[in-house]
Amino acid sequence: MSAASQNFGKVAVLMGGQSAEREISFMSGQGVLTALKAQGIDAHAFDPAERNLFELQKEGFQRCFIALHGRFGEDGTVQGALELLGIPYTGSGVMASSIAIDKTMTKRIWLSENVPTPHYVLLQQNDMGPEAQARVLQSLGLPLIVKPAREGSSIGVTKVTQASELPKALEDAAQCDADILCEQFISGDEVTCPILGEGDSAFALPVIRIVAPSGNYDYQNKYFTDDTQYLIPSGLTEAEEKVIQAHAVKAYQVLACKGWGRVDVMIDEQTRQPYLLEINTSPGMTGHSLVPMSAKAAGMSYEALCINLLASASLEHSSFSKGGA
Repeated sequence: MSAASQNFGKVAVLMGGQSAEREISFMSGQGVLTALKAQGIDAHAFDPAERNLFELQKEGFQRCFIALHGRFGEDGTVQGALELLGIPYTGSGVMASSIAIDKTMTKRIWLSENVPTPHYVLLQQNDMGPEAQARVLQSLGLPLIVKPAREGSSIGVTKVTQASELPKALEDAAQCDADILCEQFISGDEVTCPILGEGDSAFALPVIRIVAPSGNYDYQNKYFTDDTQYLIPSGLTEAEEKVIQAHAVKAYQVLACKGWGRVDVMIDEQTRQPYLLEINTSPGMTGHSLVPMSAKAAGMSYEALCINLLASASLEHSSFSKGGA
């Protein structure tokens, strides 16, 4: 799909925002902006943390490419504002975005639909005392993972290997969110699977296997070092890859995601059972990001991916989403 054949009009690339992932969002947004401009699209940077979203309407923007990550960008809030403004946008709608940002709500739906995900215990910021900690340890054992329920980019995430480490891990997560997700630790291969499309037309891109230094795929190793290895082909068997892709597509569909997403998965080293951790509905588009990496392996350039996503921009409550322009 060439840019020349599409009348996209004036396009805002939403980047920055107010979340803890602001820095990464700028990296994603600048990459997208450069790619769109290179295709002759009238694209402009727009930071919702610095400007009122109503300016989008006043300035005649006709579409938005959402390159925001985390809260106030990936959680349904911006999506709802754009619905009210009547400006089509990339990615999932209000409901899917608001559910997917919340790892606990995501797990509840996945479990009800038989999508495999690690066992968990949910704690609240005001209930992290000895009794709550004992409940977590009894239910999940060690090691375990502690993370904020609504953050991304591994912010506030701790692997707890000894009971004495649990209080500090909970405190760190509570700095980011009132809801703290304690999760069964799955030891094995870490992979991710991007999805494109919507509904029955959704499809998986190639699986990427992630090999991080000392197995620690944290914020630094995700974005600011070249020490992490990304393996495409993944090195998994064809059967394993197909199972992961099928799970990822189902996980995306049951949340009613659209446009694009990325499902993060751990494969148990003993049983080879994949466990889905979370889904990102506004994935990164930086130089280290995984969706463009996977798309490239499938024969789609970064620029083509951006055009594809922009072409899929829609509103949930408009005739536009039925194919109008």
